[in-house]
Amino acid sequence: MLPIELTATTTFGLEAIVKRELQNLGYRVDEVSDGKVTITARKEDIPRTNLWIRSADRILLNMGSFPVRTFDELFEGTRALPWDEWISRDGSFPVSGKSSKSVLSSVPACQGIVKKAIVEKMKANYHVERFPESGPSFPVQVSLLNDIANLTIDTSGIALHKRGYRNKAVEAPLKETLAAAMVQLSFWNADRLLVDPFCGSGTILIEAALIGHNIPPGLHRTFASERWPAVPGCFWQSVREEAEGLINRSSKLVIHGFDIDQRAVGISRENARKAGVMDAVHFSVRPLEKTDLAQRYGVVITNPPYGERTGKRETVQHLCREIGRIFRSDPTWSVYVLSPENDFERLYGKKADRKRKLFNGTIQVNYFQFYGERPPRGH
Repeated sequence: MLPIELTATTTFGLEAIVKRELQNLGYRVDEVSDGKVTITARKEDIPRTNLWIRSADRILLNMGSFPVRTFDELFEGTRALPWDEWISRDGSFPVSGKSSKSVLSSVPACQGIVKKAIVEKMKANYHVERFPESGPSFPVQVSLLNDIANLTIDTSGIALHKRGYRNKAVEAPLKETLAAAMVQLSFWNADRLLVDPFCGSGTILIEAALIGHNIPPGLHRTFASERWPAVPGCFWQSVREEAEGLINRSSKLVIHGFDIDQRAVGISRENARKAGVMDAVHFSVRPLEKTDLAQRYGVVITNPPYGERTGKRETVQHLCREIGRIFRSDPTWSVYVLSPENDFERLYGKKADRKRKLFNGTIQVNYFQFYGERPPRGH
């Protein structure tokens, strides 16, 4: 079977995490660039990557790239690609686009040219003049950067952060993909207590439980490419059966989420139930100052309220001070906090061991990492 090229797209700052995820799945990474990690794969890897990847936004099938400075070059380059090998006769193939630092700067015009070129290629293969576009979806994107056109088909459809367990959320919810990355950037493992004192809709803790039990994040959702004739149903069935067999329910996870909002706690419990991790995650109504540090070597991963969730800068700063006051008292605890507060370290009362710039939606934030003492061997 001929190799294909897949690109996992991701939020800026998470490329290293997505690269590591793909390597852990056994893939050789060919290229890492801003927001993209590319691998050489096979058709059966379309289901596997979609099902297992935790911190990527989408899995794109790379159709081809070529230099382009005129609409004729864009048309001919697009028509030369093997669209007929992927898009079915009844397939819907909407075209989206973007252009940066390129002569062809009109995105609508580029989209129109690409659509026309794909139609011409498919006419030659299917010997028809019109396509109903009533069948499976094949979302095409043309991306121009520095006069290089890159054309892809989105295999995921709905963005990968939509796992299917979160129908309700509190204000300013954290994306599941970012929450999974926060867990993977920490030193937490299934043997350690995990706490989120601002659990909101429970996303960080639910993602941690999925990781702790080795449950693939895409297990209970569907993907655009599930309906593609070029990716047979037996591929999806095989990958799902393999995934079910790799789930490890024997790990006794100890994960606690607190929030002062009773409604948020109720939503968290419902989300955990839908995600299938109610056995691992425990939620309760509790203020920050009542956090119990009786157990040593715990881990805190949290996204405390800010912006829409508070409305007052003084409230945000007070929470930062309280987080430091409480969790600095035990040097065995490791603390990981996502915050847009540039003065967080001063308010917390300690310089972070590491600080990573990330984006929570359109908000630039920092992921402050304070490493506690290592647990003794066998703890």
